[in-house]
Amino acid sequence: MNTHQYIINDVQPFASSKSIKELQSAFNQLTYTHFPIIKEGVFEGCISDTDVHCFETDKKIEDYAYTIEPFFVRLDTNWLDTLEAFALHNTNIMPVLNHENVYQGYYELGDIIGIFNDTPFLNEAGGIIVVEKGIRDYSFSEMCQIVESNDAKILGIFISQLDNDVMQATIKIGHQGINEIVQTFRRYSYNIVSSHDEDLLLEDLKERSNYLDKYLNI
Repeated sequence: MNTHQYIINDVQPFASSKSIKELQSAFNQLTYTHFPIIKEGVFEGCISDTDVHCFETDKKIEDYAYTIEPFFVRLDTNWLDTLEAFALHNTNIMPVLNHENVYQGYYELGDIIGIFNDTPFLNEAGGIIVVEKGIRDYSFSEMCQIVESNDAKILGIFISQLDNDVMQATIKIGHQGINEIVQTFRRYSYNIVSSHDEDLLLEDLKERSNYLDKYLNI
């Protein structure tokens, strides 16, 4: 997917020779978490709003060069890696460089998230299953096989959580009748984290529990 159309040049990078006061003023007018910084026309990195508002106003940006974070993406970086870069650096602006390290502009977080919103994972009707298994035991090919063996199609799958030795995978399925898929995952020793109205096993356990409560109360 081509992301070049989302490159913005409305705000030019700040030269490191500029004053902190000017940079603070720019941050006050805009909602960006960072600003790109250049030195003699060469991209250096980004400086954060949080840091800048702690600096002395009569100083220059270059006096605080040690706070500049050298993050960016390339022109040919795919949108998913770009989205990951936003998350890793906790920013809502991402500089774009070509392979000669020349600054091309920047992406806004909202535009890149918009690309994700247009993927089948989000905009196609279907069901979500969240499964859990040991990090050493799960397999993407196995999860795909489980879904497809029940005549369903996968619209997307990703690792949504890693906690110690356990992973959770979120699976979007283009299929609403997912009870058979849920039961197959259980047979392959996956724990089902998500709840499903069609989950017959849970319904059966609930009925047994209610029966036991009635028996104990006699």
